[in-house]
Amino acid sequence: MSALEAIRAKLPDAARDTKLNLQSVLEGDSSLTRAQRLGIAIAAAANARCVPLREAFIEQARAELEHADAVIDDAYAAATLMAMNNVYYRFRHMIGKETYSQRSPKLRMNRIGQPKTSKADFELMSLAVSAMNGCEACVKSHEVAVLAGGLGEDHVHDAVRIAATIQAATVALEITAGAV
Repeated sequence: MSALEAIRAKLPDAARDTKLNLQSVLEGDSSLTRAQRLGIAIAAAANARCVPLREAFIEQARAELEHADAVIDDAYAAATLMAMNNVYYRFRHMIGKETYSQRSPKLRMNRIGQPKTSKADFELMSLAVSAMNGCEACVKSHEVAVLAGGLGEDHVHDAVRIAATIQAATVALEITAGAV
C-alpha cells in the first residue's frame, strides 16, 4: 500500500467525498501531465503544511518521475514564494491605494523566472497555491502566465481542483488526528 493509499484509508466517513476526490484529481481524467499533477499536489500540501500528504506525494514523484527532484524543488519554491507574494499582493489589492501599488515590492522572487521544470509548470503550481491563499491579483496574474505559456483553461481548472482537494484532505486529516 502506498503512503497516499494509507492516508486515504485513514480519512473518516465524513470525508468520503474528499477520499474519492483525491483519487480522481490525481489519477482520473485530466489535462495535466503526471509531473504537473504531482508538482501541484506537493506545492499545495506544503502550503497547507500537511506533512503526511506532502511526503506521500514526494514518495510518488520519486517512484514515478524521471526528473522528480526538479519537480519537488519547483513545488517547494512555488509554495515559499507564494507564501510571501500572496500576503504582499493581497495587501496591495485589499488596501486599494495607488501609492502602494506604485512602490516596488523590493522582495526577491527571481526563482519565478528560473524554474527547474518549465515556466508553465511553475506558474501552475504558483496559481494553485495562490488560489488556496485567496490572492485574487496573484491568481489572475498566474492564470495569464499559464495561458501565455501555451496551456489552457482546462489546465488551470485541473490545477485548482487539486489544490482544493488537498485543502479538504488536510482538514479531514486534522479532524481525524483530533478524534478519540
